[in-house]
Amino acid sequence: MSNPSATLPHHTLSVVVPMYNEQENAPLQINAVQEALQNYPMPWEMILVDDGSSDGTVAALCKRAKEIGPHIRIVELRRNFKQTAAMQAGIDAARGDVIVTMDGDLQNDPRDIPKLVARLLNEDLDMVAGWRQKRQDGFILRKFPSMIANNLIRKVSGLDFKDLGCSLKAFRGDVLRKVRLYGEMHRFIPAWLATVTSPRRMAEEPVRHHARVLGESKYGISRTFRVIVDLLAMYFFLRFGTRPGHFFGGIGLVFSAMGSLILSYLGILKLFGEQVGGRPLLWLGFFALLAGVQMLTTGVLAEILMRSYFDQSGARSYHVMRNDTPEPADGWHTAHA
Repeated sequence: MSNPSATLPHHTLSVVVPMYNEQENAPLQINAVQEALQNYPMPWEMILVDDGSSDGTVAALCKRAKEIGPHIRIVELRRNFKQTAAMQAGIDAARGDVIVTMDGDLQNDPRDIPKLVARLLNEDLDMVAGWRQKRQDGFILRKFPSMIANNLIRKVSGLDFKDLGCSLKAFRGDVLRKVRLYGEMHRFIPAWLATVTSPRRMAEEPVRHHARVLGESKYGISRTFRVIVDLLAMYFFLRFGTRPGHFFGGIGLVFSAMGSLILSYLGILKLFGEQVGGRPLLWLGFFALLAGVQMLTTGVLAEILMRSYFDQSGARSYHVMRNDTPEPADGWHTAHA
């Protein structure tokens, strides 16, 4: 089998791994990436983000990182900000031209990293996502919720990906850094990426997947319900993120028109001498018109907030306690080191 990294153009690689309460897996995850990339021909670094773990994950990470070398970097968050914020913290700390994200539970296989990066660079893509063809998870708690989530995401986003939930992905750093992740949006990175690049510059590549051996899974059936809520937010932002006035204003115009027609109709009846004061239709028309005005004003306020949001800079969804950031020229692993 040919070496996928043998013909790579020059680049620097950052591997970002968010972790939460993975004390047993922490040193093993470092070992796995170190072994997989030991002979990688380009400079690389690994950024492990501890998402406010309550066990000994930080101590285990720091101990093993110190034993291996400065290319293993630890970012420690002050509390548990959830996976999306932890991933964004790692992306912000990454210095590489190429950024690879993966889970810290040893289910993603770091041996697939060179293959993803090779396809990303050799085919001039902006993202290559892993596709877990043979998932080693339980059906009820993992596969079934993932099937529902993937179908919902595909329908809303329009992206024809088979496994949008796989964390193992390779990105061009300059493209990924144009996207900010908030809430629980790490599941929808391909959809958010489609706002800054073409879906034609994104691809999917089969990768290995292993069953969890140590620690406890942080996922379950409840994730599907969170995905539904996140999908509504994603649908709004993708279509109306830069023009919220169109969304609220459209609804407001419909309600205003309905209320105006009802009240006009009742006004004509009143001119012909009919009693309209006790009709439920009067209340319907009044509240429809009121709702329409409120939605229109909400649209104006949303436009103001949107403009203020895009004008500000440096907003972050996390706060860092520790960030072992070396000098730009230091802290890289090279094959000859």
